[in-house]
Amino acid sequence: MKTNVRDMTSGSPVKHILIFALPTLIGNIFQQVYNLADSMIVGRFVGANAFAAIGATASITFLFFALCNGLGNGGGIVVSQYYGAHDESNVKKCIINTGFIMLIVPVFFGIVSLFLAPALLRFLDTPEQLMNDAVFYTRFMCVGLTCVSLYNYMSAMLRALGDSKTPLYFLIISTIINIILDLLFVCVFDLGIGGAAVATIIAQAISVISCFIHARRTNPYFRFKKEDFSITLKMTGRIIRLGVPMSLQFALIAISSMAVQRIVNQYGPVVVAAFTATNRIEQLIHQPFMTLGASLSTFSGQNYGAKRNDRVYAGYKSGISIMVLLSLILILGMQLFGRTLTSLFVTDTAIIELGAKGLRITSLFYMALGLIYVVRGVLTGIGDAFFALFNGIVEVIGRFTIPIFMCSYLGFGSTGIWLSAGVVWFLSGITAWFRYLGYFRLKLSKEDLTPVSDSYGHISRLFQPVLHAFRSRQRARFQ
Repeated sequence: MKTNVRDMTSGSPVKHILIFALPTLIGNIFQQVYNLADSMIVGRFVGANAFAAIGATASITFLFFALCNGLGNGGGIVVSQYYGAHDESNVKKCIINTGFIMLIVPVFFGIVSLFLAPALLRFLDTPEQLMNDAVFYTRFMCVGLTCVSLYNYMSAMLRALGDSKTPLYFLIISTIINIILDLLFVCVFDLGIGGAAVATIIAQAISVISCFIHARRTNPYFRFKKEDFSITLKMTGRIIRLGVPMSLQFALIAISSMAVQRIVNQYGPVVVAAFTATNRIEQLIHQPFMTLGASLSTFSGQNYGAKRNDRVYAGYKSGISIMVLLSLILILGMQLFGRTLTSLFVTDTAIIELGAKGLRITSLFYMALGLIYVVRGVLTGIGDAFFALFNGIVEVIGRFTIPIFMCSYLGFGSTGIWLSAGVVWFLSGITAWFRYLGYFRLKLSKEDLTPVSDSYGHISRLFQPVLHAFRSRQRARFQ
């Protein structure tokens, strides 16, 4: 019987990466359409303040989603490694154990976030005229946290097995349902932004249930036996060991985004609306890079499990080439069509002009953004989740400090918000590049370095291989 799994341990790396990445990219774009549909329909049919209120909640909802989804992604990496090693029993056990985690954690965080929503929004200095709508929307989205997290869990498990098509099919269906329900609840029933939130929750629930039923029927790794339902500390520990650093990395980025949102809110509803519009557009911009990173993560995980480090290295080089090409296309697009894209969300001329200016600034840093995803994807695939956390810390420090410095001390005003985002990407990208020059490059050239599983050591050891390489070159020059 034909199955949807893909073995990436042989054949052309570029072909595997692109074939796997394309459905994932389309799926990620459709997932962003959820947010875009909510924002566009609310912005045009409810008003600019309601649109800004959704934007004011983005960093908070992302924080709680990130805490859950990092664990699901960690489980996906473990599954890909077991699959590369042809260990069918542990593949199934890992899917079960990850599912158990993804049922408990979202419920806990959903309850916590439900009560903390007003306090968090006040901490962010959310403008008073946006407060009621922002609290209402946040609470609805927190209720739906389990549905969103379970869909991302199913996607992570299927992608780890090389199946990037199944999540796409059901995501397209649920996206169409979401748009229809958005129009029905917001435009016909006049439920405002609450209607948009309810539409998203219903659509995600349909998506995850349909995806699981189909996976059970078409994917042999989802046909569980009684002995597969074994929740063990060893398996959950391995999932958590990879997933927690990824969750913390995303959570730190979310917290830093909250700090940026606090600065944005101080400039008033016009800047908040412009920032919300550019954020929605840049969420789409992230998708090709994010997809490339996810594809490289699965490719690297399978080949690392199969002890094919040479193919991991080849995949990395291919990823860099693809990333550069994508960056050049996207930079050109933002420079030429930034104003047109911003006008899809709002009709206010001042908001459109400010948003277009922001897109022109941040697009100049897209290559650094792509480098982050490529390096992070490969290193995560071979089990080096610690670096993702370290890289996230660098990004957090930048997001907390650089916007204040740009906006207040250098006098850029609200424009400094977008300029600081690009500078943070640049710093984070440089950190990723150094990691490549050090640990990753020497590891895959078969240098005798610390095993990948031991990469949770002290931060002081992070760039030790760079010094080792430098000293080796110096000795070679004098011999």
